[in-house]
Amino acid sequence: MWVRSALILICLALAACGQQEPAAPAPAAAPAAAPAAPAPALARKPAPAGATAYIIEPADGATVTSPVRVVFGLKGIGVAPAGVDRADAGHHHLLIDAGLPENLGLPIPNDEQHRHFGGGQTEVELTLTPGSHTLQMLLGDHLHVPFDPPIASAVVTIQVQ
Repeated sequence: MWVRSALILICLALAACGQQEPAAPAPAAAPAAAPAAPAPALARKPAPAGATAYIIEPADGATVTSPVRVVFGLKGIGVAPAGVDRADAGHHHLLIDAGLPENLGLPIPNDEQHRHFGGGQTEVELTLTPGSHTLQMLLGDHLHVPFDPPIASAVVTIQVQ
């Protein structure tokens, strides 16, 4: 008996769901949101005089196979892990098929084209697809912000077989 009552209630509920109610007037369009304000730039640490960054290997123009071993070099500045605030040190970021960030007052992005080495690493093995690729090293401070002026290597172009 209760099963029949339950079935009747379910049928009534389903029938009620299928009924069309008069359409409500469309709500007024919300005003367009203002574009997000750009993030404020952070204070950049001055680069030590004469500090330079370079890629030891692979050499510019090299033909390599994947994985590619990339070794970073520095002169006139040391390496410290991210989060360690030292005026005379920073940590490596490798830009893969990307130019220097537009706003050097912001932390360097962290994605497939902007690899962070916040542990103080000085080399990496990269898996790269066959073809031409560019590599550039950019040193960041304890907050991943480039020094002023930026301490960046020359761009190295490689061919991956």
